[in-house]
Amino acid sequence: MQRNSVPILSWDFHYEYLNELKALSSDLERVSKISNEFVWDEKKLNIHERIKHEVVVVTDLDLKIVFASSGIKKMTGYKAEEILGKTPKMFQGPATSKKTLKEIREALAKKIPFEKTLDNYRKNGKTYKCKIDASPVYNLKGEVSHFIAFEKQDLSA
Repeated sequence: MQRNSVPILSWDFHYEYLNELKALSSDLERVSKISNEFVWDEKKLNIHERIKHEVVVVTDLDLKIVFASSGIKKMTGYKAEEILGKTPKMFQGPATSKKTLKEIREALAKKIPFEKTLDNYRKNGKTYKCKIDASPVYNLKGEVSHFIAFEKQDLSA
């Protein structure tokens, strides 16, 4: 009698996939809570779609991180809990372009969207190219309540 067996590796992939789904669900729940509290237009921001492929970082007006999706760990080495309350400056270092940082500061001050690529630093000190697509988030009163950034590692550079 021949037995059909499934390699253990297939269970590992399945387990990894389930963990990714659980993390995504948790991320969506947490960002929806913030979105509902400040009455953002989630459809306009397209968070539910973009969070599947990009890291989502939300800061308050003082640029303190109030939300980071679980993908932040894969990109930076930091768990979301490790960066909450800090500013994105924690990812910068000597190789980070001062000119690009100045352009980002100007866009934030003017409360306008921007797309930039920066040399950022991982927890282990290694650099990576971070492509950032950021914009202010408005509440129903038309006031900026937060900034949201969709980030991904730029592998083309």
